Amino acid sequence: MAARMGAVTGKGLSDLIREEFGLRITFFTMVVLGLADLGNIAAEFAGIASGMGIFGISKYLTVPIGAAVVWFVIVRGTYKPVERIFIILSLIYFSYPISAILAGPDWTTAIRQTFIPEWNSRPDYVVLIVGLIGTTVTPWMQFYLQASIVEKGITEKHYALTRWDVIIGCIVTDVIAFFIVVACAATLFKAGHHELNDASEAAMALVPFAGRFAGLLFAIGLVNASMLSAAILPLATAYNVCEGLGFESGIDRRFGEAPIFYGLYTFLIVVGAGCVLVPGLPLLKLILFSQVANGVLIPFVLIFMLILINKRGLMGDWRNGTWANLIAGATSVIMICLTAVMVWNAVR
Repeated sequence: MAARMGAVTGKGLSDLIREEFGLRITFFTMVVLGLADLGNIAAEFAGIASGMGIFGISKYLTVPIGAAVVWFVIVRGTYKPVERIFIILSLIYFSYPISAILAGPDWTTAIRQTFIPEWNSRPDYVVLIVGLIGTTVTPWMQFYLQASIVEKGITEKHYALTRWDVIIGCIVTDVIAFFIVVACAATLFKAGHHELNDASEAAMALVPFAGRFAGLLFAIGLVNASMLSAAILPLATAYNVCEGLGFESGIDRRFGEAPIFYGLYTFLIVVGAGCVLVPGLPLLKLILFSQVANGVLIPFVLIFMLILINKRGLMGDWRNGTWANLIAGATSVIMICLTAVMVWNAVR
């Protein structure tokens, strides 16, 4: 839906929300999503710290270097080279399937429980479900995807290829996520590690089952995933805010042409990375809670999107079909219900 709106209207999601719902609602939405994104950005730098911690390197060295690298790549680059760098780095994600295979899981059980999941009403289980969906269908992702479609100049003419790009991307990321779950289930859960304090525990738990190579691959995948998201997340937030409030934005513009955009991007990286350097910060809890916040916020973004994409004056013949409305609507309802259960558990 986000890709289609970007191709048909030539505008980002924040732009459309401002035009259709007014500046006041847009401002409130940007503030709430911006705060959630800041937590997510800190969580990505926490991932860098945890991943490099597996190699015995202090977060006080890796986090500032990681922040400087992602800042430099975006601020000094243009869209196409930056996108190519992201695509190349994405190939490292395939280290996760290798780690999962080396762990020797019970594939029959893994596949059966993938398609026939077991429901559990325990509070911690519900929180994890909200967080899992929140890290899969994130609010910032919808804004970033639509903004990137607009920046690349994609129109209805190119939409067929873009649609396949989005579909293949969604499938690949979910397959990779499946292998991460399998790798952890075959090692952590099997060994009785049902709670983790640090991501390094996940990688180290792989070693007795699959060897040091699998543990290192897991660590490399974690660092790579965190670096990518640490670059894209503040970028997505800068796009959201600048589009929504009418400021110039885009990687192809120079610092002087879009000072608010680049200034906000820099601020988010500095604050996000700075939070992780606080001594004794529980990094894994920070990662989990930021994804839970995504899960809570995604229904509100989907409702905005559903209203916009079904407007004849805005989308014409490119409006949603029945199935698209049902899937997006059902996702919103399910997330609202899960959030209600989570809140009720917390109150009770």
